[in-house]
This record gives sequence, C-alpha cells and structure tokens, in this order.
Amino acid sequence: MITCIAIDDEPLALEILKKYIAKIYFLDLKGTFTDPFEAKKLLDETPVDILFLDIQMPDINGIEFSKTINKKNTAVVFTTAYSEYAVDGFNVDAIDYLLKPIEYDRFLKAVYKAKEYIDYLGSQELQDGYIFVKSDYQMVKVNLKDIIYIEGLDDYIKIYLPQKSILTLMTLKTISAKLPSKEFIRVHRSYIVPVTKIENISKSKIKIADKEIPIGVSYSESFFATMDKKMN
Repeated sequence: MITCIAIDDEPLALEILKKYIAKIYFLDLKGTFTDPFEAKKLLDETPVDILFLDIQMPDINGIEFSKTINKKNTAVVFTTAYSEYAVDGFNVDAIDYLLKPIEYDRFLKAVYKAKEYIDYLGSQELQDGYIFVKSDYQMVKVNLKDIIYIEGLDDYIKIYLPQKSILTLMTLKTISAKLPSKEFIRVHRSYIVPVTKIENISKSKIKIADKEIPIGVSYSESFFATMDKKMN
C-alpha cells in the first residue's frame, strides 16, 4: 500500500480528495488536516509516501511547508486554485501540480506519477530480489521472481511457488507493503499477482499457471490502468 495524507484549509476540498483517494485501492489515507502544524506532527513521527498539499493556506504557505519535510521519501503533489504558483511548485521538487477544481482523471494521473517515483525508490531498496517470511517457526527466504501468485486466507497468506507453497501469518496488506509495486499488483481482495506471470486477461479474470484468478470490481479500474500503461 502507498500511504498518503492531505492538507487543505478548506474542508470541502479535503472531502473531494478523500472521495478520490477511496477509489484507488493501493492508496492508504492516514489522515486529512486543515491545520498544517498538526499534519507536521504526524509526518515527523510517521512519514508517508504521498502528500497532497494546498498552497494557499492562512498560517503557512504550502510551498514553504514543503521545505520542512524530506521530499526524498515523500512525493509532494500540490493543489491550488491559482495557476501562477505552478513554477514555484516545481522549483521545490513537487511531483505534480493540481489546479482546482480537481477532476478525477487528472488526480489519477498525478497519483500514478507519484507511484512511479515511489516504485523507483522501492526498486532501489529491493535490488537483492527477495524477502523473508515466517513459516513453521522459522524465517524462510522467498525469491520474488519465483512467486506465481499470493492468496489471502483471513489472517494468513499462501505464497505459491513453482514446487511448493508457503503459509505465513500475515495479511495481504502487509505483504503488499514488502513487495515492489511495479512488479506486483493486487487484483482482488484475496489475490496479489506478479505482472510478469500473467498469461492472459479477460474482463473479469486473469490466468496464471493454469489458475484462473478473479479481478475484483473495486480493483478493476486500477488494474486495467496499470496494464494499459505497460502496453503503451
């Protein structure tokens, strides 16, 4: 999951962002704030992946606020009603700039732009290509290239490999945070699949190694958007 927060002094603007964020399955909203100083407390304790930040706020300018956070680990997406701030926004290494009123399609484009940056950072951290999971009272090494698919079973997950499967006490949400999101995608509330293992795709399911995996309704839009980007 990709974590995010939104800061805007207008509650209505925050409600729109909350609605948009809720439509994107891989976004995990950690909070919305009308007070940037309250948001800063959270960011100091628990950094997030994406910050949606209004520029025009009464107590502090959003551009100045962005200078107080570590933008190497947090992708900043500015939101404002004033287009003249665009240049200033990009001068402080913002990922994107959304002009109000924000359309959902434009918001989605900004989110995927931020996701590409986050995926890049993740790929740098996962160059070794493996993770460890706990199974049968021991830590087991799992090579990412060997994963065929992952199935969620309540509080457990089953990782399917060529010659065996591994059962571990973990949720799909937790394992998703460990995997490079550029290579693995959640297609259903019960399944995560490696993109390279997909053999064919229909409207409602995909096939991997003779296994038909359903595409969940709430995951469909993001899944097909990701696949469209890989084909273009």
